[in-house]
Amino acid sequence: MDKRKFIKNLGSLGLGLAMAPTITQKVLGVPAAQTKNWMWVRPNSSFTEEDWKAKLSTAKDAGIDAILVEVYNGSNAFFDTDRFPVKEKLLEKLGPICKEVGMELHTWMWTMICRNDKIMKEHPDWYAVNGLGESSVDKPAYVDYYRFMCPNHPEVREFVQENVRSLAAFDFVDGVHLDYVRLPDVILAEALQPKYDIVQDREYPQYDYCYSTYCREAFKAETGIDPLKDLEDPSANKAWREFRYNSISSLVNDMLVPEAKKKDKMITAAVFPNWQNVRQQWYKWKLDAFLPMLYHSFYNEDLNWLKKSTKERKKDLIYDQPIYSGLYVPSLKEEEFAEAYKMSMKGGASGISLFDLGSVKDEYWPILKDILT
Repeated sequence: MDKRKFIKNLGSLGLGLAMAPTITQKVLGVPAAQTKNWMWVRPNSSFTEEDWKAKLSTAKDAGIDAILVEVYNGSNAFFDTDRFPVKEKLLEKLGPICKEVGMELHTWMWTMICRNDKIMKEHPDWYAVNGLGESSVDKPAYVDYYRFMCPNHPEVREFVQENVRSLAAFDFVDGVHLDYVRLPDVILAEALQPKYDIVQDREYPQYDYCYSTYCREAFKAETGIDPLKDLEDPSANKAWREFRYNSISSLVNDMLVPEAKKKDKMITAAVFPNWQNVRQQWYKWKLDAFLPMLYHSFYNEDLNWLKKSTKERKKDLIYDQPIYSGLYVPSLKEEEFAEAYKMSMKGGASGISLFDLGSVKDEYWPILKDILT
């Protein structure tokens, strides 16, 4: 146990240390050492090992216990592999540094998006199809990188499973973190719709996925219905909606979780608060923890919404895993960090996760340290 946590534990035993109580102690009545705080970290090719060590040491000192390092972005890898083009062996570089500073290292991977040129060319049938019959490999929704794959294609399921397997195999890795483990947004968050000059007052077929041959045939085998041909309004059919929820959930629970557990690794996911809109019924998943992206500005909400949303999502969980509220640093003013943290914890969070390291200005670190330690 490091010195900082040892002192906190002494304080929690009522030994009379002359320390001001942290926000965690004030809000929950428990020592900050019983919480855990995370941070998403993206590659930075300009950083030397010394730069990384300095940044992560600062983050650790400010109360960040675990980092989620982006090591696969749907196109390139940032670790030693023969599966994708390797941009940099960042994972291997950060392993010893995290061990030295006493920080957990989790591998952040894109799950259902694959924008790798070779795979798109050789396996166009792997990709999700919308309600107009358009493939995401040819006509992705919203942005060019939204090349989502079909969750029912057997080769896709094996491909994603192997990605988890390869990351869990690193001895120094503490866990695997799933991102984009869903389908495209059938309805974007309210504040994002003007950015794309669209109004989504209902589910429109061009944003509604997945109508691939594999999904349609599997659903027809269960129900006798082809959702593309037999349903006048597929968005109104409860069974078709549940089928797509279950398509993602079965991939997570039956294929991805077991791969992480074979190597005794944690497995977590970045998930949406409005899970229905991305076919992501994550409260049924058997993961170790969830990091919901509670980016309040995306939903035109204030900081009180963090408490409400965290509480609602926590209540839904079948397996009562910890939730770490994901906060979007660019949306927070300096004076709002403490309130955002407090609202998350009051909602039942076990800590927070910040997006991302590159967004944390130098003047934010003392603020975070005051809040988290």
